[in-house]
Amino acid sequence: MEGRGVFLRTGALIVTGLGLLIGIVWFLGGERFRHGALYESYFHESVQGLEVGAPVKYRGVTVGRVTTIGLVSAVYGHSTADIDRSAYRQVFVRYLVDTNKIGRLPNLDQALRLGLRARITTQVITGVGYLELDFVNPLLYPATKPPWKPEASYIPSVPSTFTQVQDAAQALLAKLDKIDIDRLSASLLGLVDALRAEVTTGDLHKTLADADTLMRTTNTAVQQADLPGLAANLRQTSTALRDLTTNPALRRTLANSATATARLATLTTRATHLIATLQNSAHAATFGAADLQARITPILRDLQGTAENLRAATDLLRQYPAQLLSGPPPRDPAPSR
Repeated sequence: MEGRGVFLRTGALIVTGLGLLIGIVWFLGGERFRHGALYESYFHESVQGLEVGAPVKYRGVTVGRVTTIGLVSAVYGHSTADIDRSAYRQVFVRYLVDTNKIGRLPNLDQALRLGLRARITTQVITGVGYLELDFVNPLLYPATKPPWKPEASYIPSVPSTFTQVQDAAQALLAKLDKIDIDRLSASLLGLVDALRAEVTTGDLHKTLADADTLMRTTNTAVQQADLPGLAANLRQTSTALRDLTTNPALRRTLANSATATARLATLTTRATHLIATLQNSAHAATFGAADLQARITPILRDLQGTAENLRAATDLLRQYPAQLLSGPPPRDPAPSR
């Protein structure tokens, strides 16, 4: 009986160990994400550090697991001509994403237009990589369709941060290689020699000498100037101005000036009205003179006629004085026909 109990305990221990092993394999194999959506992305760079079972994160939250990693040429390349194309020299990564952990999202096409991309990210300390999903600028990283039909839903990829830094460094090194260092060094040496000559004997040296002379002259003038006396004069002037402004007579004068200004303004207003009245009177007088002239003119004309008649009568009396008593002279008889 004792030996039978030992066998039972041993068998139970073995079964338990197998169950734990199966659970670990199931966990690491990503079986808990089998109910998610399957996606795949393609990368031009190396996927070193990214393994099957690596997490897929969205904004730092684990939402899936990597299921397959392989070469595009092994799955989608069907001829030697396909392998010659750079698109078939990429690495494909398939992964399951638990959409329940993401929540409500737009459809895949709209998400790609908004900039949904996949990126390989490597942890700095351990060097272990994981796949990161995030939204980037779609203008900088446009979505390109592969020349084959993907077996899973396709999400475009963007270079990792390390790859971007590496590409920028390589571009910088390429630009530096194009620079003629010897020629640039010769130009810098020539520039230094020209500056040294300019400072020692050129126009810059003369300018510096003139500036030094000016500073010395200014210093001498300042030292020779009676600054304490000038300050005392300024202080006395300020005191005199303060006393002048506080003088009661000046205040009364200013008050009287203000009153006189107000009166002058009043007189100016009255003078304006008076001038307007005089102008109206002048216009009325002008119109009256014209009317009087129109009335006097006939009288003067009649007086002129009367004067002419008197002059004629006087001439007639002078010629015939007797007619004043006898009457007018007889008229000559009319000539006979």
